[in-house]
Amino acid sequence: MSVLPILRWPDERLATSCDPVGEDDLRGLVRDMFDTLYAANGRGLAAPQVGVMRRLFVMDCGWKDGEATPEVFADPVITVREKKLSVMDEGCLSIPGLSVPVERPVAVTLAWRDEMGDMHMRDFDGFEARCIQHEIDHLDGIVTLDRVDAEMRAELLAEYARA
Repeated sequence: MSVLPILRWPDERLATSCDPVGEDDLRGLVRDMFDTLYAANGRGLAAPQVGVMRRLFVMDCGWKDGEATPEVFADPVITVREKKLSVMDEGCLSIPGLSVPVERPVAVTLAWRDEMGDMHMRDFDGFEARCIQHEIDHLDGIVTLDRVDAEMRAELLAEYARA
């Protein structure tokens, strides 16, 4: 187990769409990704953020509140998006120190495989739904800065440069 280096924006790999995981053995990578997630004080971490260009992310939205809820998502697909939207500031381990207001559906239905290859489908809402959408954006080569208009992006980039 080890803590992996997290890529920082504007690394070009963060703007690259990822390949499917397929039948790869994920156990070692998943352990390292959780070690990295916890060391960075995060709640979600996508494989491309550690330089692995596969459709995989790990998430634990509960550990900061006392109860660890680690989950592994390989080749995830959002099958349903709630029509109701909300805006919330999002942080990103690859863009440290910057909070970006992002509008997203408040709930999603997700299909995915776990690290053992078993298929799952479940509804998520609230912060978990937001985290899932944020991490899937990473798998598609999208960062939070891509979710705002040009004027706000310029303001955020100036703030990021000062930090």
